[in-house]
Amino acid sequence: MEPINGTVVSEFFLKGFSGYPALERLLFPLCSAMYLVTLLGNAAIMAVSVLDVRLHTPMYFFLGNLSVLDICYTSTFVPLMLVHLLSSQKTISFIGCAIQMCLSLSTGSTECLLLAIMAYDRYLAICQPLRYPVLMSHQLCLLLAGAAWVFCLIKSVSETVIAMKLPFCGHRVVSHFTCEILAVLKLACGDTSVSEAFLLVGAVLLLPVPLALICLSYTLILVTILRVPSAAGRRKAFSTCSAHLAVVLLFYSTVIFMYMKPKSKEAHISDEVFTVLYAVVTPMLNPVIYSLRNKEVKDAVKKACGSRQACR
Repeated sequence: MEPINGTVVSEFFLKGFSGYPALERLLFPLCSAMYLVTLLGNAAIMAVSVLDVRLHTPMYFFLGNLSVLDICYTSTFVPLMLVHLLSSQKTISFIGCAIQMCLSLSTGSTECLLLAIMAYDRYLAICQPLRYPVLMSHQLCLLLAGAAWVFCLIKSVSETVIAMKLPFCGHRVVSHFTCEILAVLKLACGDTSVSEAFLLVGAVLLLPVPLALICLSYTLILVTILRVPSAAGRRKAFSTCSAHLAVVLLFYSTVIFMYMKPKSKEAHISDEVFTVLYAVVTPMLNPVIYSLRNKEVKDAVKKACGSRQACR
């Protein structure tokens, strides 16, 4: 679509998969089912973490935060994406685009920090077991989680305001299924260097730095586990962090693949399909991984189901 000089953009057209109607028909039931599993799975994790007193520990406090993030992240774009998959009118208002951009940036960024905090929690639990209740107090848990949420919200609001204040000169077709900030910046007809600098600083702070801290924590954890004399003790120590490690590998491998690979000027449909899958599949798999790899979560779920059947 050609830009219209002198006009103010009041809405954007999310191109998405509009050129592939067969793919849209395939993605709708697939993404609907995955989104439903994401909501139910993460809601179940949140419920058992609150209702079962045995799970009132730092590990499950952070796991509950992760479930909230997964629900919020997918809900910022999946419902509208599902509507657009069935409709030819794939528009979003300027304000709606800004809100969607800000919320997706904030929740995705917070998850990066939260995974690093969870790795630190596992390090203290395994490497400093006697001092763990003192080192990871309830106040510290609230401070770490709150700081991650607030910092990422401020960062995302700043990035969104800077990006959306740029002139768009009538450009309104976003080559994406959501208001992804890099896709929107391609429509700007002004200088995007300030916005790109903010994004670069944020990317460095939220990808390599947390990942380095996670790697350091698990290196120290591995060294400690190998020093455990009994095989049973080593298995028990590893089982307490294997689920988190699986989530870290899944999350960071997909994010790094999407945002660290060389970018081409033109968007490819394969990139968008992969983005849909990782943005929906990863939040869906997180509760599955934790429930399958964590005996305490499985016991809590069984207890909750058993209590409900007894009430009936």
